[in-house]
Amino acid sequence: MRHNKHHASLGVTVEHRRAMMSNLAAALITHGRIQTTLTKAKALRPFIEKVITKAKQAAAKTDKKDALHLRRLALSDVRDETALTLLFNEKHKEFTNRNGGYTRIYKLGQQRLGDAAELALIEFVKADDVGYKKSKGKKAPKAKKAKAAAEAAPAAEAPQAEGEAKA
Repeated sequence: MRHNKHHASLGVTVEHRRAMMSNLAAALITHGRIQTTLTKAKALRPFIEKVITKAKQAAAKTDKKDALHLRRLALSDVRDETALTLLFNEKHKEFTNRNGGYTRIYKLGQQRLGDAAELALIEFVKADDVGYKKSKGKKAPKAKKAKAAAEAAPAAEAPQAEGEAKA
């Protein structure tokens, strides 16, 4: 069975894809923001977020063996020693107050000239950035209906009371 086996193949072999994700992740760690295609950015997001989580866990560990193990696991994914050193020593502090969602993807609305691939910008989210607030649902129509019903009820009772008083 092939449950949970779907990944963005990006039209390349497994080895090529691993190398591409490693290089994109190293560039993102080094520069903080990179421009790539939308599909590559969407494939890079879960990859880099797992590496950042390993860096955060390594910083939280008091046992040096566990921290070293997590660093080696991250090195097997991102094969750039300088980028990982930067992430594990400095950049992980930016994400200590965040529980995931370390990256943001912007669609640029442009297409690459050669193959018309949609371009995107992927960047790290700052620690103090709250982003946009998600709507909590459609509560406005319920409030309007309740308000309209409350206004209609006294209006309906008023003519009856006047009719009773006349009779």
